[in-house]
Amino acid sequence: MTSDLPATGPFDPADVVWTPVSTRLARVRLLLLALWGVLLLAITGGVAALVGVAWLWALPAVVAALLLWAALLVPRQVRALAYAERDDDLLIRRGIMFRQLVVVPYGRMQYVDVSAGPLARRFRIASVQLHTAAPTTNASIEGLPPEEAARLRDRLASRGEARLAGL
Repeated sequence: MTSDLPATGPFDPADVVWTPVSTRLARVRLLLLALWGVLLLAITGGVAALVGVAWLWALPAVVAALLLWAALLVPRQVRALAYAERDDDLLIRRGIMFRQLVVVPYGRMQYVDVSAGPLARRFRIASVQLHTAAPTTNASIEGLPPEEAARLRDRLASRGEARLAGL
């Protein structure tokens, strides 16, 4: 994904070509949101019906409003998720309101995980998780097509080995 806008601030370094994740990730997240939403609406609606107090019907209404708000946010969150490979590091960008840019130097990577649960496999997406020496590193890229996840895994592993060999 190339942007026509000039680079601005710390979240858009100059000369970086961002690769967006698959839009299928939005479908998976919306499906999970719908499943949890139906469950929460059934519970709150059931409690309101069993108790018989009128103001308790506000609970399912609040849950429905929150679900609608979350459903509107999910596609934008997925569009904001992107990564970029540079010569010395990998950049991962996420977030709309609370933006985050993770920079993982290839020399700091210890291993790379590729995973896909049953729902992700159904929608043909996978996740790549980078592990570094720091246990708190949150360097993962969700929503990659399986072929891209395999290519990224191999490329990151080879670049990490090359950087470690240079030490």
